[in-house]
Amino acid sequence: MNGWIGFFIYLLGLLGYNGTLRRLGVSPYLAWITAMLVQILMLYVFAMVGLLNLGIQVVTYFGIALLIVWFILSFWHKGRLQFEGIHLFDFWMVGLGIAMGQTLLKSPLVHYDNFSHWAVMVKFMTFTGHLPGAADKLISFTSYPPATALYITQFVHWTGFSDGTMLVGQFILIWAASYAIFAGLRDRSRALTSFALCFTLAISFVFNVAIRLNNLLVDYVLPIIAVAGIVGIFVYRKKSTLLCVHTAIFIGALMLVKNSATFFVVMMAVYFLYTLITNKKYHWYRRLVTVPLRFAVTLGVGLLPFLWWDWHVKQTFTLSKHQISTQAYSQQLSGESQQQLLKIAHKFISQILSLNSLSTKGIILINVVLIGTWIYARLRAHQPNDLLGMAALLDLVFVAYYGSLFGMYILSMPYAEAIVLDGFERYMGSMVILNLFLGAIALVRVLDRLQFEQNFQKRNTQSFKSAVTKNIYQIATLVVGFFAITMMYSEITGTNFTNKMNHNTLPLQMSRIAKPWNHLNHEKVLIVDPEKVDVDDYYAGYVGRYYFFTDRAVGQENFMMTPKAFKAAVEHFDYVAIPETHRTFTVLTEKVYHQHVVTGFFKVTNHGLKRIH
Repeated sequence: MNGWIGFFIYLLGLLGYNGTLRRLGVSPYLAWITAMLVQILMLYVFAMVGLLNLGIQVVTYFGIALLIVWFILSFWHKGRLQFEGIHLFDFWMVGLGIAMGQTLLKSPLVHYDNFSHWAVMVKFMTFTGHLPGAADKLISFTSYPPATALYITQFVHWTGFSDGTMLVGQFILIWAASYAIFAGLRDRSRALTSFALCFTLAISFVFNVAIRLNNLLVDYVLPIIAVAGIVGIFVYRKKSTLLCVHTAIFIGALMLVKNSATFFVVMMAVYFLYTLITNKKYHWYRRLVTVPLRFAVTLGVGLLPFLWWDWHVKQTFTLSKHQISTQAYSQQLSGESQQQLLKIAHKFISQILSLNSLSTKGIILINVVLIGTWIYARLRAHQPNDLLGMAALLDLVFVAYYGSLFGMYILSMPYAEAIVLDGFERYMGSMVILNLFLGAIALVRVLDRLQFEQNFQKRNTQSFKSAVTKNIYQIATLVVGFFAITMMYSEITGTNFTNKMNHNTLPLQMSRIAKPWNHLNHEKVLIVDPEKVDVDDYYAGYVGRYYFFTDRAVGQENFMMTPKAFKAAVEHFDYVAIPETHRTFTVLTEKVYHQHVVTGFFKVTNHGLKRIH
C-alpha cells in the first residue's frame, strides 16, 4: 500500500475519534491526544488477547465509521461542532510540525536503546502480529509495557515500516500531547501568551537534547502526556464525570508507556484528589462520601491495564529485565556495602549542585522566571497571584523526584552503572520538561490577568492602559514569537546535523551492505565489527538482531586466532556481515578461503563466503 494512502486512512480514523470525543465534551485541544490514548487502550486489549492485526483494522475502521456517521448526521444539522477559530499557535504548530516531520522521515535510528528494545519491539509486533511470548528471545526487556510500541505499530501498519515512519508516528503522538498545553490559556486570541507557550515547547527540547526526537525512547513522551493529563484535570475541574473518565484514560495509558511512569501518575492522582476536594459543587457532607469513592474508582479503573500487564509478565516470563520485584530490590540493597551507598550519595549530591548539570540549570530557570514574575506582579502591578506557591510546589516535586531517582540508583542498578549516575540527565530531563510546562501555564495565566482589559470581548488593538504599555506588549510579542520560531527551527537543524554526523555509524553502514530482513528467523549471523566498544556493550549484536530480525546475531571484534580456529568460528554461523573493514578478518579470509573480502554481506558455505547482493 502506498504510504500516503495509508497515512490518509489512519488520519480519517483519528478524525473520527477526535470528532466523537469533542461531541462528548472533550476540549478541542485535548481531543487529539485523548483520541490517540483511547486507540492505544483499545489496541492493548486486542494485543493481550492475541488479535493485534485484527485490532489495528477494527480500531482504525471504527474511527472511519464514526467519521462517516457524523458527516451524514451533519446534513440534518445534528451533532455539529462549534468552530474554535484559528489562532497564531495553530500556524506555529502546523508549520513547524510539518517541517520536523519531514526531517524525522529522513532520519535513521542510531541510539543504543532503539535496538535493545524500542524499535525491535515495534518491528516484532508489525511483522508477527502479536506481543512477544516466552519463546521469543529477540525481545530482551520483556517487562516494558507496550503503549508507544502499539501506537507506532498501528501507524506503520498503514504507512509502511521504516525508521522514518516509526519516528514520525511517535512525533505525532508527542505533538498531539503538546497541543493540549494551549487548553490552559485564558484568552487564546492574545499573541504574547500564545507565543510564550510555543517558546516553552521549543525550550523543552533543549532538556531532551540527550535523546532528541530522532529516537523512539520515551523520555519525552512520559512528561508530555503527563502535562496533557494534568491540563485536562484543570480544564474539566467543574465537569465531574468527564474529569474522572479523562483521569482514568490518562493514568491507564501513562502506566503502559514505561514502568517509571509511576511518579508522573502519582502527581496526576494527587492533583485529581485536590480537584475533587476543592470542587464546591456539593455540600461538604456529600463530598465526604463522593470524593473517596470517585477517587478510588477512577484510580482503580486507570490502573487496571497495568495490573493486567503485570500479571501477564509474571505468567509469561520467569523473571524479566527491569521487572518490579521487591525480592530483587532487597537482594540488591544487601549486596551493596554502606561505603558504596555513601559514594553513590556523594556523587548524586555533587551532580545536583553542579551548575554544569543541564537539569539544575532548568530548575534555576523555572524558579527565576516564576519568582521574578511574582515579585513584579505583587510590587509593581499590585496583583496578588500564586506564582510563588507554584515555584515552591514545583521545587517540592523536584526534591521528591530526586529521592525516587536516588532510590532507583541504589535499588535497581548495578554499582558500576550507579556510581557514574548512568542516565541521570535523561531521567531528570523528563521531570524538568514536565515542571517547565506546568510553570509556563501558570505564568501565562498570570500574565493574562496583568493585562489592562480583562473583558475578552472588548480586547483589541486599542485596549491598553497607555501607548507605552501597548509598545511594550508588541515588542515583547515579537521577541517571544521570534525566539519560539528560532528555537524550534534550531531543533530541526540540530536533528539534521545529528543525522549527517551519524553517517558512518554501524546501523547506516549495515544498510549499505545488506537489505533488512522482515521475516522473524533464527539464523546465526556474525557481525564483524572492528570497534571493540560496540561489541563489548552488545551494541553490534543488538543492531544485528534488529536488522536481520534474528535472535542469534552476535558481534565480534577479536579474530586473533589460528586459521583452523578461524574456519571453525566462521562455520559456526549461517551468515557474515562486515559493515566496516576489519583488517585481521580480511587477512584470515584470504588465508583460509583464498578470497579477498573487505566489506559486504555473505552466506557461509562449505567452500567459503558467498556474497549476497
